[in-house]
Amino acid sequence: MTNTSAFDAPLTLAPDAVLIVIDVQRGFDDEEFWGPRDNPDAEKRMVQLIESWQATGRPIVTVQHASTAGPLVAGTPGHELKPEIAAVEPDLHIVKSVNSAFYGTPDLHEWLQARGTGQLVITGIMTNVCNEVTARMGGNLGYDVIFPADAMHTFAMAGPDGALIPATELARATSAVLHTARFAKVVTTDAVLAAAGA
Repeated sequence: MTNTSAFDAPLTLAPDAVLIVIDVQRGFDDEEFWGPRDNPDAEKRMVQLIESWQATGRPIVTVQHASTAGPLVAGTPGHELKPEIAAVEPDLHIVKSVNSAFYGTPDLHEWLQARGTGQLVITGIMTNVCNEVTARMGGNLGYDVIFPADAMHTFAMAGPDGALIPATELARATSAVLHTARFAKVVTTDAVLAAAGA
């Protein structure tokens, strides 16, 4: 028999739960560079979450990646946020150059601590890179991390043996690790929207 815990309880959202929207940038539309993606409905679900947060007055953080090479270089069209996100007026906007929203400017952890916020909901791009790393760090720092896995997407990647792993498999692996190791609660967008009560 498995012991029940707060982790297994029905999803509830705090009034100040922060939505972190990671790297929803035009450069990720460059299929020639990134290869095939999964979840074509990801952006639609991101918008649903944003609209719910706006309707309920919860805080939103946007994150923007600045690469030194590739489609996300600062000052290029690919660095710009996608239209679905560009109109959002966030409570905090972070620019980063690594794979975690906790290592950017301004400092996310410092901002959350100053607000006394303990719950994070993560959405954006890419599922198994910046989203997963941010979720792992958030869990290790003691935050209650919610991971609506259908409100994000990733791309196929080659393993060290050169074999191409489909994006759907990478996304499933991320969900399995975050769930089993309890870094985050892996849920659906619909579950988050229902808990938000917009």
